[in-house]
Amino acid sequence: MVKFGIHLFLWTEIFDEAAIPLIRKAKRLGYDGVEIPLRRLDLIDIEKTRRELEGQNMECIGSVGLSLEHDLTSDDEETRRRGIEWMKRCVRITSELGGDLVCGVIYTAWGKITGRWRTEDEWRRSVDALKEICRFARDYDVTLGIEPVNRFETYFLNTASDAVRLARDIGEPNIKVHLDTFHMNIEEKNFYDPIKRAGDLLWHMHCCENDRGIPGTGHVNWDEVFQALSEIGYNRWLVIESFTPEIMEVAASTATWRELAPSTDAIAKDGLEFIRAKAREFLGD
Repeated sequence: MVKFGIHLFLWTEIFDEAAIPLIRKAKRLGYDGVEIPLRRLDLIDIEKTRRELEGQNMECIGSVGLSLEHDLTSDDEETRRRGIEWMKRCVRITSELGGDLVCGVIYTAWGKITGRWRTEDEWRRSVDALKEICRFARDYDVTLGIEPVNRFETYFLNTASDAVRLARDIGEPNIKVHLDTFHMNIEEKNFYDPIKRAGDLLWHMHCCENDRGIPGTGHVNWDEVFQALSEIGYNRWLVIESFTPEIMEVAASTATWRELAPSTDAIAKDGLEFIRAKAREFLGD
């Protein structure tokens, strides 16, 4: 049975003690779990967050967008080592919070644009680093999810096909694929084929409208999405991810310059109602 989640970027860019009540808010809105942005790791109160998750009967996913300081494709060995150690910290924190997945832009720096296509050396560096991180994560029962994002956010990995190739090159049992309909709307020919191509490697799904507004109000072909999910027997997370101009750093990174809905709560509430109805129609959940 699928589970429904909300990315906390909708309400905050930093997960610290002040953000812990958002877990209760998400629960009240009907979610099964939250995707927690792993940015300022020193500000995460693990004990209080775990207690709140357990108290609300909520689960969590760790969300990462690597910085240039932690770029696994860098030609600087120290930078790559910082990235590996950062990812290991993210794995430990997620595990301590009861989560079993760290996903996102975990293969290069989020927002890094070089003005050229990736090189084989960069690919190899990413593969080697993620092999080491995966082997570390296995001891914590944590899986890593590779998210291809659009060409304006990375030059390195844009399509489901490339994410599948990267996962296969890494070759560890706990490396999987994470797809997002917002990015698919830009980079893929349709929504059905990429999901089928990912198949049993698909471990996480962001259900986002083409403008990151309320799911169901734009032109994402949701019937294609859910038909494909049904055919591969998908039974994990369906997560809504959106942003607001008030969350300035994330808004700048994602070029969110306007309000996408009447309110952030409308995205969370109405979006969940729509996604849940599609899941009932196609997945029987």
